[in-house]
Amino acid sequence: MDLEEAYQVVGEFGRHQKRMITILVLLQIYMACQSMLIILVGAVPEYLTEPVTGRPHDDITQSVKFTEDVNSIVTEWYLIKHQAYKVNLAGSLFFAGVLIGNVLFGPLSDKIGRKPVFLTGLFFEVLFGYGTALAPSYEIFAVSRLLVGMMNGGMALVCFVLTQEYVGKSYWAMTGTLTNMTFAVGITLFAALGYYVRPWRNLATAANCPGLLLFLLCVTLPESPRWLYSRGHTEKAEDILQDFAVRNGKGRIPVKLRRTVSTSAPDAASPGVFQLVTHPILRWRTVVLMYVWYACSLVYYGLTLSAGEDKGNRYLSVAMYGLVELPAYPLCMYFINKQWAGRRKSMSNFLAFAGISCLLTMFVPESGSLLSATSLALVGKLMVSAAFNIVYVYTSELYPTVIRNAGLGVCSMSCRVGGILAPFVPSMKSLHTSMPFMVFCLSGISAACLGLLLPETLNKPAAETLDELSSPTYQRILKPQVHLLEEKHLIDHNGTDSD
Repeated sequence: MDLEEAYQVVGEFGRHQKRMITILVLLQIYMACQSMLIILVGAVPEYLTEPVTGRPHDDITQSVKFTEDVNSIVTEWYLIKHQAYKVNLAGSLFFAGVLIGNVLFGPLSDKIGRKPVFLTGLFFEVLFGYGTALAPSYEIFAVSRLLVGMMNGGMALVCFVLTQEYVGKSYWAMTGTLTNMTFAVGITLFAALGYYVRPWRNLATAANCPGLLLFLLCVTLPESPRWLYSRGHTEKAEDILQDFAVRNGKGRIPVKLRRTVSTSAPDAASPGVFQLVTHPILRWRTVVLMYVWYACSLVYYGLTLSAGEDKGNRYLSVAMYGLVELPAYPLCMYFINKQWAGRRKSMSNFLAFAGISCLLTMFVPESGSLLSATSLALVGKLMVSAAFNIVYVYTSELYPTVIRNAGLGVCSMSCRVGGILAPFVPSMKSLHTSMPFMVFCLSGISAACLGLLLPETLNKPAAETLDELSSPTYQRILKPQVHLLEEKHLIDHNGTDSD
C-alpha cells in the first residue's frame, strides 16, 4: 500500500494523533509570546525632557523624566531620542534570527530527521529565553533575541511540518489552521499576561516558562513516518504507523508500504535546497511563493507591531490584534475546501482584500468612529491572517515530502525578511501618516496577483518524491490547473512533453 492508504488503515486523525497535534498546537502559544515580546518589553512611555544645569547635555538619565508608570527596556536603558532605534532593532534581530534558523534547520531536518532538529531548537530557545530575562545590558539582550529567533525559526518550521505529517492529507488544512489560530490566541494571552505582569524581566520569564513544560511533552513524540518513508527507512515508518493503529484503538494492524525507486536506497543522496533552483517545476513555485510569504509577513507583523504604537490602552490594542484573527480561520476552512475557491483563489483574494483595507485607511479618520483607520487596519489584519494561514497549508502541499522542509525553509526565510523590515514600517509615519499603510497595500495586492500563477492543490495527491512530482501521471492530474510556465519548463527539462 502507499502512504495515504496506510493512513486510511491506521487512522488519519485518531485519538493518538489528536494528542500529538494538541501538544504541537499548544506550542504556538509559547512561540507567539516570544515573537510578540518586544511589543510590551519595549514599550515607550510618555516622558518629559528637563534641562539640567551644571551637567553634560548628553546625560539623558538626568534630563529625562518618565511620566507613565511603565517598566520596560526603554525605561531601564533610556532607549529614547537618538537611542530609540534600538527598540526596533531588537525586534528586527529576532526576525533576523528566525531567518537564519529557517536556512539552517529546514534542510537539516530533511537530512537527519524532524524530531532531533525540532527538540534541539526548542531546548535552546527556552535556554536563550531565560537569557533575555536576565540580560544585564542592552547588548546582551539584543544578542539573546537574535539567538531566540534562530531557535524559534527552525523549531517553528519543523513543528508545523510535523502537524501535517502525523496525519492524513485530508486533515492538513485543519491541522495547519489550528496551528495558526492558536498563534493568534497566543498573542491575546500574551497581552493579558503583560497586563498582570508589568516589570519587563518578570514578563519575559513568565512568557518563557511554558516552553520548558512543552519541551518535556515533546520528547515523547515519534519521528515523522512520512519523512522516514521518503528517506527509505520503510520498516521504521511501518513500525510507527502500526503504533498509531494500536494507540488509535484499531489493534495491531499489519502495515506493508510500497517501496519505490527513490526510497529503496536509504544511503542515496537526498534532494537539497539546490533542487529548488534546478528543478523546473519547483523553481517557479519557489520564486512566487517566496514573494507571497514575504508580503504576508510584512503586512501581518507590521500591523501587529503597530498595535504597540496606538494611543490608549496598549494591552487592549495588542489583544485586539490577536482576537481579530480568530474569525479568519473558519473562513479559511470554508473557502479552501470549496471546489470553486480552493487554495489558490482564496489566498489571492484574502491578500487583495488586505491590501484594499490598508488603502482605505488613508481616506477615513484615524479614530473616533466605526469606520476609522484603526478599524480598517483590524480588517486588514483579519484578511492577511487568513492569507497567511492558507499559504502555510498551500506551500506544504506544493512541495514533495522529500524536500518539503527545505521548500518551507526557503519560503519562510523570505517571510522573515518581511519580519525584519516590519518593525520599522510603522515608524514611517514620521514621513507621512499614510506611508505605512501604502506599503502594506502595495505588498498585499502585488502578492495576490502573483499567487494566481500557482497551481491548485485541492483534492490533488501529495507527491512524496521528486520522481512523483515529475511523473506523467502526476502531471496529468494537476494539468487543468498547472501554470503554463511550469509546463513549458518541464517540457524543456525532459526534452519531450510529459503527456
